[in-house]
Formats: sequence, structure tokens, C-alpha cells
Amino acid sequence: MPFSDPLADGPTVQRTTQAALEQGMTVPRVLDLIREAAAQVPVIIMTYLNPVLAYGVQRFAKDAHAAGAAGVILTDLPAGADPAVEEAVTSSALDLIRLVAPTTDDGRLKTALHNATGFVYLISRLGVTGARDTVPADLDVQVKRVRTASTNRIPVAVGFGIGTPAQAAAAARSADGVVVGSALMDALATGGVSKFEHLTRQLAAAVHA
Repeated sequence: MPFSDPLADGPTVQRTTQAALEQGMTVPRVLDLIREAAAQVPVIIMTYLNPVLAYGVQRFAKDAHAAGAAGVILTDLPAGADPAVEEAVTSSALDLIRLVAPTTDDGRLKTALHNATGFVYLISRLGVTGARDTVPADLDVQVKRVRTASTNRIPVAVGFGIGTPAQAAAAARSADGVVVGSALMDALATGGVSKFEHLTRQLAAAVHA
């Protein structure tokens, strides 16, 4: 869900976010798209806190669930930073997906994962989003550390920097899920829906293999 200041994202998401906003994309329009998609696949909303605050947190949680969303990732909301916002989401039917980084220490990791639901989004490397050449060499260690800290043993998905089928396959050997964003947006920008769909199928085949 686009936001005008995507501080955690690299050039690709910044560019596509701006294009979406310039073409009139809004929270209600995103929810309309979710209604179409959620009948076929599970949908997680990934966004920043400001659009949700502007819409109204409780209203957003209610409308997102009604549209068919299963959960939400609030990229710039650290665990515990705003209990009222967290409560509005967690008391709804939505999962509040937590993000954790490789530099998160053990104490903070346990706090971030306390009562976590849905899955954990492990940021595989520091920096902003965007495809890289390889997955981190210590990814397996990172995933195992997150699993150990998760008392309810929810799945761990890995993202940031994954853009090729080979990288997706490498990440899937350690994690339960793989997150790809920028590479798919680049494919859509350069080759339209057909190229986007082709890369999606390649990524899925690599992960499931």
C-alpha cells in the first residue's frame, strides 16, 4: 500500500510507489483490489504507519479484514512503540506481522516476537529493499535464531535482496517462506504483466522444488 515517504525501500519501490500515488492510488482503492484478489489467494498488506493513521487504525483493521486481508506489515512500527496501534490490529482478525533484523539482539528479539502471529518477516540484510546478487552466507543461522526466540513457533519468511529463482531457492532451504518485491516490480515495469507472471512462476517453482 503506497506511502509518499517509503524510508525502508530502495529505488524500485520508491519509483513504483510514486507512480501509484500519481495515478490516484489510495487506501480505499487498495482495499478494492484486495477484495478481488483475496478470493483466490491469501493477501498481506505491507505499508507504513502514516497511511493507516490517516485512515484511522480501527477503521483500517475492520475494513482490511472485511476486504479479505489476512494480516498487515507496518514497516516503520517497531514492536512496543505504539501499544494502542498494535492493540487495534491484534484485537481484530488481522495478523500483525513482525519484522526483525539480523542485528536484533536476543532480548529485543524475544520482545518483538512475543505473541506474534501469522509469520515473522526476517530482514536478511541491513539497508533498503532491492535485489542483490546473493543471499547472506549466515542466513541459516539467522533463521534458526529467530525460530528459537519464537515461543509459539510461527513460520519465518525471509526478504530484502531476493530477486532470482536461485536466491529464492537458497533462502527456502532455511526459511519457511520467501519475500520478493523489487524484482517483481522491475519485471512489471520492463515487461508488463506477462514478464511479472513469468518471474512469479519461476520463483514459486524454485521455492517449492
